[in-house]
Amino acid sequence: MASCNKDMANHLDQRRHLDLLFLLDAAVSLLFGTVALLTPHGLLVKLVDGGELYGCLRIAMGWITFNIRSVDDGRFRRSVCESLCLCYLLQALAVLRAQFTDRKNTINWIAIVLLSAIGSSYGTFRFGRGGNMIKVYELPQNDKTIR
Repeated sequence: MASCNKDMANHLDQRRHLDLLFLLDAAVSLLFGTVALLTPHGLLVKLVDGGELYGCLRIAMGWITFNIRSVDDGRFRRSVCESLCLCYLLQALAVLRAQFTDRKNTINWIAIVLLSAIGSSYGTFRFGRGGNMIKVYELPQNDKTIR
């Protein structure tokens, strides 16, 4: 019985960590997207092409990741983790390619590190210890979890 309670507490703790990761991702995405949309076009073009469109995408992703925390469907949450892991790692590779073939600047290196870190966080959660168990993703939420 004690082992069962310990496992349940561990799964609930992992659920809270995933919800916190979704919340942090949402906050950064909403902030970055808003800044990208409010930055004057002339300045934004000097930094990155298509910044306004990417800003819109970041705002949408922020909204999605903010609201996904209340979803209890384990298979859906697991799929979201897989998708976000792949999405962030592909973005990091695209920026890395741009760094070596097109625009070379410090902002690219910052983006590469941040995108890789976020993608690795989702990957560690999904493919790390216990990431294949559906119950990690679909435990009922507790009133004390971050909303």
